Amino acid sequence: MVKFTYTILYVKDVEKAIDFYEKAFAFTRKFMTPEKDYAELLVGETTLSFVSLSLANSNLKDGFIESSLNNKPFGIEIGFTTEDVEATVHSAVAAGAVIVENPKTKPWGQVVAYVRDLDGFLIEICTAMG
Repeated sequence: MVKFTYTILYVKDVEKAIDFYEKAFAFTRKFMTPEKDYAELLVGETTLSFVSLSLANSNLKDGFIESSLNNKPFGIEIGFTTEDVEATVHSAVAAGAVIVENPKTKPWGQVVAYVRDLDGFLIEICTAMG
């Protein structure tokens, strides 16, 4: 049996990234290495993890494309559901997020907004489906 366990974001500063997600979304810190190059947050059933660019580079011999607010977001997003999209977007922006799309109600009734975190990763903030 295969289980989706975690997503890891490659970030410039693990501690800053963790602080952002704690402030923006009230997630709880699960673990951080003494070197502060890897950390995990409790975000529900799946863990959201962060690794420093230097550690990520040591794991991948051919490197990777670094996420940055200076470039368009990758063709992938992380999604968080909430009952109050507008308040959650406000909290994320207060913590340093950049608004990409303000909350909109989709034809199927779901409210959806998009922000980017400190490292440029795309985050969907939305109400739950059905």
